[in-house]
Amino acid sequence: MLAGGDGNLVYWETCGNPRGKPAVVFHGGPGSGCSPQFRRLFDPSAYRVVLFDQRGCGRSTPHASAVDSDLASNNTANLIADIELLRQHLDVDRWLVFGGSWGSTLALAYAETHPDRVTEMVLFGVTTGRRSEFGWTFRGGLAVFFPEQWDRLRAGVPVAERDGDMVEAYHRLLHDPDPTVHRRAAEAWCLWESATPAWPPATGLAERFTDPAYALAFARIVTHYVRHNAWLEDGSLLRGAGSLAGIPGVLVNGQFDFQAPIANAWELHRVWPRAELVIVDDAGHAADNAGITQELLRATDRFAVPA
Repeated sequence: MLAGGDGNLVYWETCGNPRGKPAVVFHGGPGSGCSPQFRRLFDPSAYRVVLFDQRGCGRSTPHASAVDSDLASNNTANLIADIELLRQHLDVDRWLVFGGSWGSTLALAYAETHPDRVTEMVLFGVTTGRRSEFGWTFRGGLAVFFPEQWDRLRAGVPVAERDGDMVEAYHRLLHDPDPTVHRRAAEAWCLWESATPAWPPATGLAERFTDPAYALAFARIVTHYVRHNAWLEDGSLLRGAGSLAGIPGVLVNGQFDFQAPIANAWELHRVWPRAELVIVDDAGHAADNAGITQELLRATDRFAVPA
């Protein structure tokens, strides 16, 4: 556990070769926590892999599911500060940065802030933190493909709010002191999150959301970040991609990723030409898709050998 300031303790672990090439993994969500699955995307004889749970989720404390949880200090700038603190704590000079979904946005924000600390980047399910992207997933854009699931999400808020901003409505419900209210809201939000990573849509909760504490923390953190547009100026990560010019990268995206359409990765590739764009046919957003897994392994194996 690493003391990250503001009373936060950030869980971290390392695996693989203690003398291997350093790599750090940024999980998605925000609020998903780091899965053991990520350990398997690196050759353990070649890499020293660092995994950590971002503030408020996973094994980090205080957990966002707590009744008195306060997310005021949980923001993108503080996550970047935590990452730098962890790098220094582990005595790492430079490392490969690996991230998916929200983790790709955080990876870009970190790398553009500290390009001298990044050797390469491997991103998948690419997002760049633009307001249009948040709106697509959480404010009704994606409903054109998932109208039944979107109507189910709308049905979880009072009638007077059903034509308004779902993010604001659910943020309020998720922080209602009544456990019945905030647990019901978390389940409804996570049903939406479960339905959209792949086709055909899932009909129930993804396994990870069956833990009520996990679901509540996840939903609270996601709505907290989205309602603040992740504290990023709109389009700033694409405009700032020039600072990545010296960093090789691989962008892996499913052809049918509904949560992170391939246009995100395409536009990032246009302003960061040193990043190779790999599109996986018949894949959606899920990182455990066999084709996506294969491409991520291919990328980390390539970067395991010094250029």
